[in-house]
Amino acid sequence: MAIGDIIVGVDIGTTKIATVVGEVNNFEQIETICSTSYKCSGLKKGKIINEEEVSLSLAKTIKDAEDETNLKINSAYVTIPGKYVTIVQNSITKEARDKYSGISVRDVQNAIMQVKDIEIPDGKTLIDIVPDKIVLDNGTVVTDPVGSLSSNFTISAQIILAEKDYVRQLNGIFKKAGLEIDGIVPITLAQRNLILDKNELHDNIAIIDMGAENTDIGVFEGSTFIYTNSIPLGGENITNDIAVVLNISHEEADKLKRQYGLALKSFIDNDNDIILNTCKDNNKNKIIKSSELIEIIEARIEEMFLIINKDLTNQGIKSRINNVILTGQGIVNVSKSDVAGKINLNIPVKISTGRLIGATKPAYRTSYALVRYIASRPFAKTVSSSIDTKSNENMLKNIFERIKEFFYS
Repeated sequence: MAIGDIIVGVDIGTTKIATVVGEVNNFEQIETICSTSYKCSGLKKGKIINEEEVSLSLAKTIKDAEDETNLKINSAYVTIPGKYVTIVQNSITKEARDKYSGISVRDVQNAIMQVKDIEIPDGKTLIDIVPDKIVLDNGTVVTDPVGSLSSNFTISAQIILAEKDYVRQLNGIFKKAGLEIDGIVPITLAQRNLILDKNELHDNIAIIDMGAENTDIGVFEGSTFIYTNSIPLGGENITNDIAVVLNISHEEADKLKRQYGLALKSFIDNDNDIILNTCKDNNKNKIIKSSELIEIIEARIEEMFLIINKDLTNQGIKSRINNVILTGQGIVNVSKSDVAGKINLNIPVKISTGRLIGATKPAYRTSYALVRYIASRPFAKTVSSSIDTKSNENMLKNIFERIKEFFYS
């Protein structure tokens, strides 16, 4: 990245689309210059069911960002749910072009381009290359080998593949909104550096990000991204359960969830009476105990963790996970959800306490994490989104049209 680079990150969620525009400041840090969001009903359980609706919501967030920043946004990066992603581990050994001068940036960039040369299954497409470990000829592990006097080096990387049909949908949505896609990044990969503490970055960690109707899972062994998936359940399912079981409005169910949100009935201090104001039973002002409400919440949260537990077990990776980090608006406001997670997963679970977690509002956290992730990409030639100043929009349009160099080429 370079000072002045502007990166646009878009997170397409089940209930809204959130956009963050960040700029690299003089200290080579990301400074948020704009955050916008707009409601979206074009997704259901992580699936795009109405491309037109998603495109209109995307165009609205971009238009608001343009008005706020006086920029013309031509491209953006976007997140992708884990269930559309496959991770392939690969490594190659590369000779240094001049072992007496040391390993060059070009050597590393060429190695990254070569490590992606794998057989890609039908129906999949390459969306990202994540350089991981670099080992010199003497066995030393380094993060940046440039300048090292080594005759060769071995680079390990994660090759990120995505379902072609979903990528095709994203491209269509962006084109309808007048945008190009700079790059596509798995949600939990983008979030890792934002929501984890320093010591957690070196641990074997599972990130669980619960949104409204979708929960993303990402598993990391230190810096190595080994698995991602998503399940079509989230905080909205808890609200719907409350509404259906108690026969009340969705609005009142959501209010009760926020007011009495507790993941385990055993932690109730005082089993209060609750008057239901919108109950559709004959008894309009029905009274229930808070324990009845919490029992509904507990059942759904237990189901979510059991599904996650089954997924991690079936993948054969559960035993390799030391800690689980919970994040996402669908779960963090439900008290003792971490305890419920530990009971059902039998792994230590905690709510994210990453030092950067408060850097932006929860609604924009994933978009902001995406911008930070892109800004930190090693050895990339360019990361900036395509941006024009509105005042010179027509004059500059042709000048700044270019092919994005997302894959370091």
